[in-house]
Amino acid sequence: MRGRGAVLAIIVASYLMIVIDISIVITGLPKIQAGLHFTPAGLSWVQNAYTLSFGGLLLLGARACDILGRRRMFIAGLALFTLASLAIGVAQTPAWLLASRAVQGVGAAILAPSTLALLSTHFAEGPERTRALAYYAAAAGVGASLGLVAGGLVADLLSWRVGFFINLPIGIALMLGARRYIEEAPGRPGRLDLTGAASSTLGMSAVVYGLVRSAETGWGDATTISSLVIGIALMALFFFNESRARPPIFPLRLFASRERSAAYAARVLFLGGMVGFWFFATQYLQGVLGLRPFQAGLAFLPTTIPNFAAAMMVPRLTRKFGNARLLAAGLAVGACGMAWLAQVSEHTPYWAGIALPMILIGIGQGGVLGPLTVSAVAGVASEDAGAASGLVNVAHQLGGSLGLGVLVVVFAAAGSGSAPDAAQLAHRVAATFNASTVMLSVALVVVLTLIVRPGGRYRRDDEALKGS
Repeated sequence: MRGRGAVLAIIVASYLMIVIDISIVITGLPKIQAGLHFTPAGLSWVQNAYTLSFGGLLLLGARACDILGRRRMFIAGLALFTLASLAIGVAQTPAWLLASRAVQGVGAAILAPSTLALLSTHFAEGPERTRALAYYAAAAGVGASLGLVAGGLVADLLSWRVGFFINLPIGIALMLGARRYIEEAPGRPGRLDLTGAASSTLGMSAVVYGLVRSAETGWGDATTISSLVIGIALMALFFFNESRARPPIFPLRLFASRERSAAYAARVLFLGGMVGFWFFATQYLQGVLGLRPFQAGLAFLPTTIPNFAAAMMVPRLTRKFGNARLLAAGLAVGACGMAWLAQVSEHTPYWAGIALPMILIGIGQGGVLGPLTVSAVAGVASEDAGAASGLVNVAHQLGGSLGLGVLVVVFAAAGSGSAPDAAQLAHRVAATFNASTVMLSVALVVVLTLIVRPGGRYRRDDEALKGS
């Protein structure tokens, strides 16, 4: 039992490090922009460089864990993630930081799937595994809140760089613990679909780069057009390759189900809208309301605490109302909160105009992601279970990247000048929240049309689980 407890602690701590690192950047964004002289559009790449490499290589990382060994890839992912964190902490230029963030995303793409695989290896199916997965899931909610507050605290009192340096001793300790406590499972024969991984990652990166560049240079810029064309061509190559690869990292048969396809599409739209909230709200809180980074981290608690509470209530609410009904309600609540928040201006009071809609956004996010995952794996054959779960994470990361690219264009179009004053910054941020509201509303329409049953009948969660 002592050995399994150590294994669980190592796995949960490693996942917590990934989650905290994603959120710790949020409250440090204004400091990073000022310290390294990022443009408003260029600042989005601090997030996108990480999420694109993470999401684009996630399926390849999962496949590599099966072939090369789960403990080996777990340690390799930890090492890469930790070294990249050190490189980010000492970055002196925007290019240096972005390259290091991309490498960190590669480490996360190796580390994240190996953590779940190791849980399955070391904990038997039943109450033992359920308890382990509950701790694993709780790490996401705790990590998001902790990262926002800790990121603001270190950026405020010390430097935004400290948030990345913290990963160095933690990463080393986890690697040593993994070598001592985690058993290696033998790998299975197979091949890695490098063409699929490269074409999908480079294709999405080129599309997002074209969108972000258009915010600074306009749609008539030759590089913008070339990037979009190349990105679309690479994505076409990816789908062509996956139709012929044996085995593919992305089985196209997963789209045979209307419910699963709708769940993937809704997840992309939902994350596309939500990433704008996190990315632009921190700039509003610090740039318009004048909060310090630590205060901005605390200002997100009306979202993170209800988010965690709603996520914990999902199993009980699903049994009572059904998966589809809960999913639609969560999207509706989140969209209402985002539409309310889109009314912000330079003079909006925090408690009445920001904290209250943040509560709705938190409830919506906590109530949506679990049911979306259930729909995304409903009816999946056993041989595709790993790929379907991986695709959920891919839609999560790439949806955020694509959505942020679109919202950067909206932000630029809503004003003029590279250094907006408080009033103009508030106007631009409000425009992005309006665009996020549209994305969440479209996701709701997709769910109502393709997942919720016609004639007022809803697919119950137990029916969805029977199909899986």
